Amino acid sequence: MTTRFGVVGSGWRAEFFVRMARLMPDRFECVGVVTRSASRGAEVEAAWGVPTVRTVEELVTGAVAGAGRSPDRPEFVVVSVPWPVTPEVIRDVVALGVPVLAETPPAPDAAGLRELWADVGSTGLVQVAEHSPFLPVHSARLAALGLLGVPTSVQISSTHLYHAVALIRRFLGVGRGPVTVRASSFVAPLLDPVSRAGWTDAVEAAPAATTLATLDFGDGRSALYDFTDNQWHNPLRTNRLTVRGSLGELVDHTFTRWAGDRTVLSSTIERRVSGIEQNLDGFDLEHLSLDGRVLFRNPYHGARLSDEDVAAAGLLDATGAWLRGEQDPPYPLAEGCHDHLLGLAIEEAARTGVEVEVGAEAWA
Repeated sequence: MTTRFGVVGSGWRAEFFVRMARLMPDRFECVGVVTRSASRGAEVEAAWGVPTVRTVEELVTGAVAGAGRSPDRPEFVVVSVPWPVTPEVIRDVVALGVPVLAETPPAPDAAGLRELWADVGSTGLVQVAEHSPFLPVHSARLAALGLLGVPTSVQISSTHLYHAVALIRRFLGVGRGPVTVRASSFVAPLLDPVSRAGWTDAVEAAPAATTLATLDFGDGRSALYDFTDNQWHNPLRTNRLTVRGSLGELVDHTFTRWAGDRTVLSSTIERRVSGIEQNLDGFDLEHLSLDGRVLFRNPYHGARLSDEDVAAAGLLDATGAWLRGEQDPPYPLAEGCHDHLLGLAIEEAARTGVEVEVGAEAWA
């Protein structure tokens, strides 16, 4: 079954979703993109190969050229616009009765989150495009998490703020209750050889800030957050993850756990890819496994996707499946609001040096 969606926005992140439709037309169809100007629309049509319109109403009512029949209207709309605009566009789409998959975060600040929730939270129409748990390695880790018994702490150094919080809460299995946040920021020299635009050709280290934070979720559950400026792109700072539980711990890709009868075992997640050496099937992820058990199988094998693209496609698939009643919602607005609120608390605690208490909000 093909999942049909529309997109509001034409930036770097929006193109992730449109690209999935271009690479896998049998699975995804982007019926159109909303751009603010006709000139930008012409650029998008030429570069992305999709029709464009100027308003949300045109997109969701089938006024896109070639999408006039009701079956071709989008099942949902991906909102991928600048932070200050996101809440208003979400409201516009929801007002038309159309489900939304909104890029992170759903609103820029705490007040905006509360106002957005008051306006659209009860509709149940809004999902958040939090891709981190959909990355293959995290999907595999989560699939084997039961080996650790009861998860009690997470240490993460890979991505920032709400993305990291989304992973922390998913690995700990905690809800949207109160959290105590403490944080500090440190500035030190670091060479920054790669940015989103590519190699910087920098040859000297420059000041870079590192934020360290602890999150206390209560009942003995905690997290350590560690992020350095531009850590997503800087190859001199690698990804690290530790999850500790009552029966063992996960360090990056290795599970060490109690197996009973004076026995402790360690096993490593194995990543199998095609296209290596004499394999002629093309470079692609096949699956991730642990002790012969497949934890994650790439559903898009043959499309030659990066892990980020696999996650984006997974979000589109999960949203479509949710709307068809085949699975639970992938990442409801309440989750996105709470994750961003905790991210804002990390920033506040690091800026002020004062402990921040995050209470139970309306979405709890």
